[in-house]
Amino acid sequence: MTMTMTKTVINRGEFNPGILSAPQIEAMVDQGVIRPAVPIADGQIQPASIDLRLGARVWRIRASFLPGEGMSVNDKLTEMAMHEIDISHGAVLEKGCVYIAEVEESLKLPDDTSGFANPKSSTGRLDVFTRMISDGATEFETARPGYEGKLYAEISPRTFSVLVRRGSRLSQLRFRKGQSRISDDEMKQLQNDVGLVHGGGLDGRDIRDGVPLSVDLSGAVYSAMPGLVGWRARKHAGVIDVDKPKAYPVAPFWEKVTRRDLSAGGLILNPDEFYILVSRECVTVPPDYAAEMTAYDTRVGEFRAHYAGFFDPGFGMASLGAGRTRAVLEVRSHDVPFLIEEGQTVCRLVYEPLSLVPPTLYGDSGSGSHYQAQGLQLAKHFLPPETADE
Repeated sequence: MTMTMTKTVINRGEFNPGILSAPQIEAMVDQGVIRPAVPIADGQIQPASIDLRLGARVWRIRASFLPGEGMSVNDKLTEMAMHEIDISHGAVLEKGCVYIAEVEESLKLPDDTSGFANPKSSTGRLDVFTRMISDGATEFETARPGYEGKLYAEISPRTFSVLVRRGSRLSQLRFRKGQSRISDDEMKQLQNDVGLVHGGGLDGRDIRDGVPLSVDLSGAVYSAMPGLVGWRARKHAGVIDVDKPKAYPVAPFWEKVTRRDLSAGGLILNPDEFYILVSRECVTVPPDYAAEMTAYDTRVGEFRAHYAGFFDPGFGMASLGAGRTRAVLEVRSHDVPFLIEEGQTVCRLVYEPLSLVPPTLYGDSGSGSHYQAQGLQLAKHFLPPETADE
């Protein structure tokens, strides 16, 4: 997404509790809270997050790890690294392998502010599993309040090998000042007042730890291909350059999943295969909120839905030309075949208030939003299926 905005002078002490938005993130860069090794790039700051850029060095490692309290990522790399790769001019990260990459951005957070990360939408739709790691971390994807130090990215391509280079953006970082999460009752009221999630037939939704989303297997979402319910990734496809949008035909990388592939009332997910499906419900994120999709919940089945979990303010808003905007589900079954059925709850959306409404929302004219008004949509790297050589 490319964003153009007027510079707003904000002092850190003026930040209200909540998820910090673009003007505040800009202020954090100016004030040395976010410390980029090279200047911030155009479009790197999103309405409620900042893209993290890969640095020049990547290490192939023996196994995923967390550094643990009192240990740095670099300490662990001395034991776990197999070899170092210079990606200054590009390098292929092979599927099935695990890597640690240095990140261009480092942090010096105040004591009341924490960071949390997620893969970018396009990263998740390529089945590239990536997680942020900070020094001393006991959890992935987090930078504790007051954290000062470097950031790293664990990267594990699961289906497609990918070409990356210094500056490639695979994940996004959000910042939370204080405690901003809202209660189930507050989320119910927001659902009733705004219609955060609408359609799909889940009236009287059970809002516990988020608003539920269900899967659409009707085959009616993608009008250009009636009967299409999803896509299944081909296991032996070519390399994808993560920095090249609209560069690849669909057929060499994906096969269609249609109504004809359904059985026993639903779609059987094969273990170790990757699917792109879509929600029955349409999603709206108001200008003063951001949303995150929970990636995996054992209460709804033995599968993971949605690697990439950030929804920016403005996503799905009709006033921004969104119309009916679905949530795309990146789905992978665990260990055993699993039957997923039409209307089955697969994940939940958690909304949090923003500290400040950003001047540019997701889907605003000129914002470069790739997934506003989306239906059953593959990553931005692929040509539209109806124009590809099928």
